[in-house]
Amino acid sequence: MSDPFVHSTAVVDPGAALGEGTKIWHFCHVMAGARLGAGVVCGQNVFVAGSVVVGDGCRIQNNVSLYDGVRLERNVFVGPSAVFTNVKRPRAAFPRKDRYETTLVGEGATIGANATIVCGRRIGRGAFIAAGAVVTRDVPAFAVVAGNPARPVGWACLCGESLDEARSAAAERRCATCGRGYRPGPEGLIEIGS
Repeated sequence: MSDPFVHSTAVVDPGAALGEGTKIWHFCHVMAGARLGAGVVCGQNVFVAGSVVVGDGCRIQNNVSLYDGVRLERNVFVGPSAVFTNVKRPRAAFPRKDRYETTLVGEGATIGANATIVCGRRIGRGAFIAAGAVVTRDVPAFAVVAGNPARPVGWACLCGESLDEARSAAAERRCATCGRGYRPGPEGLIEIGS
């Protein structure tokens, strides 16, 4: 891999850690203390707060702010203008920095454009959040959720394809595109191999 690339209009504060091959594009700001893994891409106008951890291979599209408390595992896709919060009851006159809540986005998950993720949620591995969805509850592994509030509408393979039209996690299933198999688990689906 190559050294990180930082566009001339971006600001990466001293003390921020950028992995090999990471690209920070126009008008981004990465604060001191933030840790971005290898091969991460931050599109135009992305903000990354100081306690944020971004795993290898993540893609963060334009106009996304990752506030304190957000953690993205490997290969997460965050669509344009998706919103993360970190305090449930913010007030300008009553700072609540001691009440920041952690939001964890599992490996290979997708957050659609303009989705809102309310703080304190866990988004499971390979989950797919539809564009414009408002996530107010935890999302099981490999679940597809949509709407406001976001509700389960199906299941997705790690490769992103729909597993089938069945909404139930009661049966084993196999992806017709890549061949990965899944079985029901305590928190969504569990990959069983090909």
